[in-house]
Amino acid sequence: MAEPQQPAPRMRPAPLLFEPSEAASDPEHFFDLESMDDPRELLSRATELTLAFRAAADRATEFQALAAAQLADPRRFDRLTARDIADRAGWTEDYARKMIEFGRVLIRDGGVSP
Repeated sequence: MAEPQQPAPRMRPAPLLFEPSEAASDPEHFFDLESMDDPRELLSRATELTLAFRAAADRATEFQALAAAQLADPRRFDRLTARDIADRAGWTEDYARKMIEFGRVLIRDGGVSP
């Protein structure tokens, strides 16, 4: 008998270090990576940032889908069409439909908690 599959653990973003405003204004400055001389340290920190940004993007996408599903909910008197949602989000109408469906799945399965 096959074991039930466990859901993949949700990746949590690594803490992003906030930069002083004078450093942030320098276009060459990026989380102090440019000043690291040790390639091991650079690889480690750049990898942490990459994973943090990916996790943040994935999480933001889930919230976009949740919002799209809520806005398209037929029980809302002010519901929006997929076209309206696409216009607001800068998506194609087809992508908006997919995001609405993804959001409905997340809501149904309890996959997103604000």
